Amino acid sequence: MNEAELIRSRELKIPKGQGFWVFGYGSLMWRPGFDYLEARPALLRGYHRAFCVESTHYRGSPDRPGLVLGLTHGGACRGRVFRVAPGKAAAVARYLHERELITPIYEPRWLRVSTPRGVVQAVAYVVDRQNREYKGKLAEATIVRRIRHARGVSGSNLDYLVNTVRHLDELGVPDGPLHRLLRLVRGQRRN
Repeated sequence: MNEAELIRSRELKIPKGQGFWVFGYGSLMWRPGFDYLEARPALLRGYHRAFCVESTHYRGSPDRPGLVLGLTHGGACRGRVFRVAPGKAAAVARYLHERELITPIYEPRWLRVSTPRGVVQAVAYVVDRQNREYKGKLAEATIVRRIRHARGVSGSNLDYLVNTVRHLDELGVPDGPLHRLLRLVRGQRRN
């Protein structure tokens, strides 16, 4: 299967007349880009977010590749879920496909996500570890260097990290790996 066929095969199939939930763990948390009925804090078990996806479009360039977050196996991930109305479902599914699958780095999966008001089935974009843009567990110094210097069509890689940390703070997620990474990128030491 070539890349275009793989991308096409990963289109979201939403039953006609039904809405759905979307799990955001990176830029979808703070810039969903679609209309939604409600947003809730959410916890996804069995996956964690990591700077493991090379970006040569949104947050980097071919000359200076950046890194964006991917959802990969193990641990847990706090984020947000957004409920999409049935009447908007087809348009939002198309939008998400165009946004998340400019390459086949992500695979949409329906996963159980815990929210303060119960468990929901939500689509989450999980990294495809077989894709060439998947970089695995990189050395911290490599991540810091790339985030400091990369810029793409959506802005700097640093802005992406700052916005993600800001929204984790809004969700009440305690000081964690991304907070530490932001301090390192800014050249700050923890007091």
